[in-house]
Amino acid sequence: MTLEAFDSLIHKSSPERLQQCLPTDSQIRELYAQSYRSRMATLDMTYRAEMGHIGSDFSCLDILTVLYFCVIKVNPKDPTWPERDRLILSKGHAAGALYVTLAEKGFFPKTWLNSYQQFDSRLQGHPDRQKLPGVEHNTGSLGHGLSVAAGIAAGLQFSNRGRSRVPRVFALLGDGELQEGSNWEAAMLAAQLQLDNLVAIIDRNGLQQGDSTENTVALGDLSAKWDSFGWRVAQCDGHDMKQLLTVLNTESESLKRPTVVIAKTVKGRGVSFMENNPVWHHKVPSAEEKARAREELETVLAAIEGNEATWLTFVKRS
Repeated sequence: MTLEAFDSLIHKSSPERLQQCLPTDSQIRELYAQSYRSRMATLDMTYRAEMGHIGSDFSCLDILTVLYFCVIKVNPKDPTWPERDRLILSKGHAAGALYVTLAEKGFFPKTWLNSYQQFDSRLQGHPDRQKLPGVEHNTGSLGHGLSVAAGIAAGLQFSNRGRSRVPRVFALLGDGELQEGSNWEAAMLAAQLQLDNLVAIIDRNGLQQGDSTENTVALGDLSAKWDSFGWRVAQCDGHDMKQLLTVLNTESESLKRPTVVIAKTVKGRGVSFMENNPVWHHKVPSAEEKARAREELETVLAAIEGNEATWLTFVKRS
């Protein structure tokens, strides 16, 4: 079964049938391959545009790959399909990762990626729903995405009351933006309204522009914080496809609580000299750095696509 066929199967399945359509090893391998192809495309886009947030892009690309190819129900041929799930990219500076994923999913031609951050492009430095199909909300001013997602989730619950399924709303947040109080106001409201169709995903790489989150404004025990706000809390390795599939495909209607997934990630994941280095929050690679980065990414992708016995070792090491 191809990744596309698995995507179609899982989207037709109820939560009760989910265990019957977990991906095979070959489909998991294809998810990893897709994420590394997306990293190479993002690298090329950032280098060409001479701007971007490549470290943040690489941090969340595995999450976006799992979401769009295995979890959220969308129709690229009908981006405003009423029954679709929604994704709000609260960390809007990771627009490059979103654009590559939407293009791979078929929302718009891949050739549009060549115009990334060019004058009057549809693909600006932060997502614009009026310019690009698949974008649900304009983001970039950090700390607002969860409030928007909670409002959409509440509206969908109201408009779909009595129906067998309420569309889900996912909000992908950077950990640094949790230092803004608006997130916690939204968290309180979502719990009060029992928004069980709302899923917040924290890209927990521990870094923000210039330093670590804990040296800037310490976030402490995020699991305990979210639990105290009345949320269902799940934690996972944000670069492990199987773990991501498990936590993101678990719906929580019976719990009457919103869900937060704290995904432990690595900023710059996939390129050794970018990983865990805050300078790559906003740095653009030089020609030499681009060549080195591409060589590393191609090595991992070749191992995955070649079905080498040790391909997963390459992924874990990268």
